[in-house]
Amino acid sequence: MQRYFHEELEQIRSKLIRMSEKAREVGQLALEGFVECDLKKAERALVMDDEIDALEVEIDRDAVRYITLRGPVSSDVRLILVAIKASHDIERVGDEAHSIAKRTSSILRREGKVFQPVAIAEMGEIAFSMLGDAITAFIEGDLELARSIVHRDSEVNRLNRENYKTLSSELDGDLDNELGEASTQIKIIFISKSIERIADHAKNLAEEVIYLQTGDYYNS
Repeated sequence: MQRYFHEELEQIRSKLIRMSEKAREVGQLALEGFVECDLKKAERALVMDDEIDALEVEIDRDAVRYITLRGPVSSDVRLILVAIKASHDIERVGDEAHSIAKRTSSILRREGKVFQPVAIAEMGEIAFSMLGDAITAFIEGDLELARSIVHRDSEVNRLNRENYKTLSSELDGDLDNELGEASTQIKIIFISKSIERIADHAKNLAEEVIYLQTGDYYNS
């Protein structure tokens, strides 16, 4: 019976890993669509988040079932709580990736390219590196890696503030801006914000790994 319980927990863990990897794949594809001005990549990313949503539902269902029927010990409860909270963060990564892809598709259909005066590519590289490391930290139980992710979030926040300052000042300073150009700049502001939120969710995942390993949340 204990083996059966363990297999149920392993299934939940495996689904969470698969969900994380899928969210990272969709997010990177959406970012590449923007950076490379690749409409096909952006549109592929738009239709790839259904599996992420379905996995979140499965994880929630499996977690509730396990708690209800198995009377888990404290260490198992931590894994269940982490799975529920982490799956929500991962689902939000998928949503933000969808938002990036949708806005990129709109820009490219209107203009055919994206003029990038801001650090979108640099932000994305850091954010998705954080997400990839958070997945690795969860799989390997790497406490130090998880702790390092928490501190990298501040650089993404700084770049997002710089992007907002640059793009909003361009909007304010150019009274003759065409509506379409202004709309593009606003969309890029939101794309930058989506990347910043993805980094936030990666940070949350890292903190969940710390909780899973230690029983305490990390106090940075």
